[in-house]
Amino acid sequence: MSDTLTPTPEDKFTFGLWTVGWTARDPFGEATRAPLDAVEAVHKLAGLGAYGITFHDDDLVPFGADDADRDKRIAAFKKALDETGMVVPMATTNLFTHPVFKEGGLTANDRSVRRYAMRKVMRNLDLAAELGAKTYVFWGGREGSETEASKDVRAALDRFREGLDTLAEYCIDNGYDIRFALEPKPNEPRGDILLPTVGHALAFISSLEHSDRVGLNPEVGHEQMAGLNFVHGIAQALWHGKLFHIDLNGQRGIKYDQDLVFGHGDVLNAFFLVDLLETGGYDGPRHFDYKPLRTESYEGVWESAAANMRTYLLLKQRAAAFRADPEVQEALEAAGVPELSTPTLGEGESWRELREDRSAFEEFDADAAGARPVGAIRLEQLAVEHLLGAR
Repeated sequence: MSDTLTPTPEDKFTFGLWTVGWTARDPFGEATRAPLDAVEAVHKLAGLGAYGITFHDDDLVPFGADDADRDKRIAAFKKALDETGMVVPMATTNLFTHPVFKEGGLTANDRSVRRYAMRKVMRNLDLAAELGAKTYVFWGGREGSETEASKDVRAALDRFREGLDTLAEYCIDNGYDIRFALEPKPNEPRGDILLPTVGHALAFISSLEHSDRVGLNPEVGHEQMAGLNFVHGIAQALWHGKLFHIDLNGQRGIKYDQDLVFGHGDVLNAFFLVDLLETGGYDGPRHFDYKPLRTESYEGVWESAAANMRTYLLLKQRAAAFRADPEVQEALEAAGVPELSTPTLGEGESWRELREDRSAFEEFDADAAGARPVGAIRLEQLAVEHLLGAR
């Protein structure tokens, strides 16, 4: 294996404790793997070259554990982090597994459930800050409905905003250097989840009192479940300055949330995603939110973890070669791609000067411009050939 394909902490590859620790129980079958101890997960991932590990509160400490058990588990986890040099860049709260959250956490109709959910988040925010996490993800898996009459969406959005504003104030007042990242998803487990796409979430963030502290944690499969182009969504999140974190996995079309190994789905979109992340200014963790197939033993789990990182590094290598290829650069120029970065109006020009510019309309040859080729297929084929190692 070449050095460029050997993961190191500098690559900032991170994994959720719930990913490698998934016991593979699903709605149609019991678990095929035994529970994984968090300490073992830290050591195994560190040995594979990972940078960090993330967790829901209930991943690290089982729901309902007493304080003594909680303290013991946290101490063992912290010891493993110290021994390996692994970090916790992100944490989150499970507001979806226990039946109490069956119709929502921060947007439950039941006010007492909403208050309980906020206290649960506060408790884990304390731990996240203690462990040095800089990002806190909110995935609203139960914030939605299957029926129209049972949920007032406008009131639910009011409560969602209230919850996030209050929790942001909690961080500010306690001096926690933590930003929030909303994770959009269109459906599953709810029939319709609030803030289903990157666009919905961006619009919602603009309504928050502390919107500067709230961004996005988009996931590959979540956007692709809705038939959307994930690279376009990430580009818009970067454009808004709101890509705080990212979840990488694989998805094959519009179906249930598959959580495949990164690149084991739409590999061409993954190629352009890596190209964008590596050239677009994103400097956060490359976080893998996937599920090892339930056909695998733990040997296969660690092989799948390594596969995520190796695939990313392969795509990074191929994307760099694509950008450096003189033929690609010429094709980009011929397609006019660089010209799109040139403002439509000239320096100091307003609509007044544009209206008086006869070359822009009266003398413009629309037929000639319409006949000019773009060369999009040539560019795409060049990308495919680099991806497949033919160039």
